[in-house]
Amino acid sequence: MLAVQASIVITVFGYGLEATLDDVLYVVRRPLCFLRSFVAMFLVMPLLAIGLDLAFDLRREIEVALVALSLSPVPPLLMKKQGKAGGRESYGLGLLVTMGVLSVVITPIGMMLMTQAFGRQFELPLGAIALVILKAVLLPLAAGMVVQALLPRVAARIARPAAIIGTVLLAVVALLIVFASRHAILGLFGNGTLLALIAFIVAGLAAGHWLGGPDAQDRVVLALSTASRHPGIALALATINFPNEPGVTAAILLYLLVNVLVSMVYVTWQRKRIRSAAAA
Repeated sequence: MLAVQASIVITVFGYGLEATLDDVLYVVRRPLCFLRSFVAMFLVMPLLAIGLDLAFDLRREIEVALVALSLSPVPPLLMKKQGKAGGRESYGLGLLVTMGVLSVVITPIGMMLMTQAFGRQFELPLGAIALVILKAVLLPLAAGMVVQALLPRVAARIARPAAIIGTVLLAVVALLIVFASRHAILGLFGNGTLLALIAFIVAGLAAGHWLGGPDAQDRVVLALSTASRHPGIALALATINFPNEPGVTAAILLYLLVNVLVSMVYVTWQRKRIRSAAAA
């Protein structure tokens, strides 16, 4: 877990080395963009989690994982995938910061509403999610921006190495985690689990794409942000509320694996569309 956290901090620090204040405030300065993003991420997805649980009568660990994921903010590493798909980087960074900060308040409120919907207690201390956002997003991003402002030449030289180190470190650790959890992950198959996860991700992509507005670059960013959520915060939500559910970790890992495969199809499709439009 220390290696995972280190890879995220290094990657977000790398974002800061190239980011501007306009990037950080991109969503805040565009009210309609903010409203669309909020509806897609924090209204559509929690309702979808409830609907899928009713439709599939899901295992408890999958149910908990979907609730936790639907209330989690954007993962810091998503910007790389958005960039590969031709998405607007300023929008991606703005969503990362804005929805991360907003989730400190929105997520606990969402947990209380989920308590009413599912008939079981969901809760999260404000400080728990605030600490994650502070350490994984705000502090490393601010540190990178400070280095860029004070030492622009140094920032330009180390931006790419920071991105490479963060990516390689995360890839190696992620493979080790998945390999170590392979039996628990395989044990989740059946009872509509895989179909529910695919539906959750595809519906998230569709909702974000539709609500992303007329610009193809913005649709890509919101689609991936709606379907892809911060696994660390989701895991924290799940373990705090259901410490005796060891299968939740495997459920979130299975979601990540399925997300990679499904999102890959969407990214390839959008990249071709955006390139074709630019060539025309």
